[in-house]
Amino acid sequence: MVGLKPSEVPPTTAVKFLGAGTAACFADLLTFPLDTAKVRLQIQGENQAAWSAQYRGVLGTILTMVRTEGPRSPYKGLVAGLQRQMSFASVRIGLYDSVKQFYTPKGSDHCSITTRILAGCTTGAMAVTCAQPTDVVKIRFQASVHTGPGSNRKYSGTMDAYRTIAREEGVRGLWKGTLPNIMRNAIINCAEMVTYDIIKEKLLNYHLLTDDFPCHFVSAFGAGFCATVVASPVDVVKTRYMNSPPGQYRSPFDCMLKMVTQEGPTAFYKGFTPSFLRLGAWNVVMFVTYEQLKRALMKVQVLRESPF
Repeated sequence: MVGLKPSEVPPTTAVKFLGAGTAACFADLLTFPLDTAKVRLQIQGENQAAWSAQYRGVLGTILTMVRTEGPRSPYKGLVAGLQRQMSFASVRIGLYDSVKQFYTPKGSDHCSITTRILAGCTTGAMAVTCAQPTDVVKIRFQASVHTGPGSNRKYSGTMDAYRTIAREEGVRGLWKGTLPNIMRNAIINCAEMVTYDIIKEKLLNYHLLTDDFPCHFVSAFGAGFCATVVASPVDVVKTRYMNSPPGQYRSPFDCMLKMVTQEGPTAFYKGFTPSFLRLGAWNVVMFVTYEQLKRALMKVQVLRESPF
């Protein structure tokens, strides 16, 4: 990232990789109920005959889940979510700077917006290829409704979900929705990383803020808002398609067409409020934690290498 003071030791790629995954897991722990509420709102209306609970708003969705399914229900799929972040955020965020440098022409002191966008698309797509099965399992858990001890529970745990999906839908079932997910995460990664990078750079270059918490907070909040606006339509299609039983949709494009014809274009922005609350809060927690972790890990590394 931009803005490191000359006196600071630049973080290594390994430090960025580990710091990004750890910071993303911490952000997920704090914001996971918002993500679950977003998924429930996005799939609402998909199958009216089978849907018993009706959700209204972020808080209403979470309260309804707690009342009908128990207090642990907003954290369904958390294990898969943490597995996803360690394999996903480590690549898309931790490798962003390295890929950006790779695309920057040799001898150039300036990194163009095109280069940043290309780096964001590349790391976003790379991350999906590594973490797609964890995303499928996470969404299946978040979308599943269990109203009591007698209700049917399809998966007994996270590892059972991987095995069941592979057995019933084939190994390809774990990679269901890869194309819309690549599109979504390329868009989100561009919006998040490029927006964060540029806002932080401008704040530091114009001496509006120093490279500390306020600067990281403002940059992360702006990144979360931009990511939500541009990625929400793809996110809804991805969620619906990955959660659908075999045969419901022929392709992500078929899913998109059915949404438009049956529910109208506003369906693409279902769950927008929880998406923004989640992405905004997630970005603030993740980037602030990430910046501090990079500094802390580099201090530890310097102390270990120091002869005194």
